[in-house]
Amino acid sequence: MKKLLTLCLAAAAATGSQAVVLFDNGAAASGTPPVSVIRPGGTLFGAGAQASIPNIVADDFSVTGPGWNVESLTFYGYQSFAGSAFTFTGATWSIVSGDVNAGTVVASGTSTITHGGLVGYRVTPTTLTNTDRAIFAVQADVPDFNLGPGSYWLRWGLTGTLASGPWQPPTADGAVGNAAQSLANAAFATLVDAGDGLGVELPFTIQGSLVPEPSTYAMLLAGAAAVLSITRRRRRG
Repeated sequence: MKKLLTLCLAAAAATGSQAVVLFDNGAAASGTPPVSVIRPGGTLFGAGAQASIPNIVADDFSVTGPGWNVESLTFYGYQSFAGSAFTFTGATWSIVSGDVNAGTVVASGTSTITHGGLVGYRVTPTTLTNTDRAIFAVQADVPDFNLGPGSYWLRWGLTGTLASGPWQPPTADGAVGNAAQSLANAAFATLVDAGDGLGVELPFTIQGSLVPEPSTYAMLLAGAAAVLSITRRRRRG
């Protein structure tokens, strides 16, 4: 009976454990072939996201429901003139609850990364076929941690082997947003495109699993109790 109860509890803990995309802040490139085009009036190719300086970028997100179990993060960046070579070597990141500068750090790390694929190119409206700025998905496996409901900022910088960058492109849709940047350990300030003076959004994704609702645990435990009750009755009979 103890073994049966243990298995039921394990099933409850595993509920919702399949890794999924918990949050996607926007595509890094789109279309066929996939590109990220500087928006009309803008001039920003990419913002400095060099963790070794450190130049760090940030964008916000919200957690709803019972919470998330975070397992990995995906960033999107380029090093100029890398061609098809993946030149990234690491990612430094932190998640802050509340204000991007004064909030509480709830998770952080410097992670090894894996090649997530070439996703497109950062181009201008008049150089749509230019391949100087190849945008790659940079996947960082992180120690699992939980985030409860609330508002957060993801802050990150990348390292690579080339002299130019890493650079952080905005989202491919050219959305106006509230992304931030810290230069050489200075306070975070709104990241703006100097061409139009407007803020930007930055592409990133968070992967993991949803924390099960309390009702899910209650249902599984009730089922375990019912099975145990039936087992006891059969043994007595």
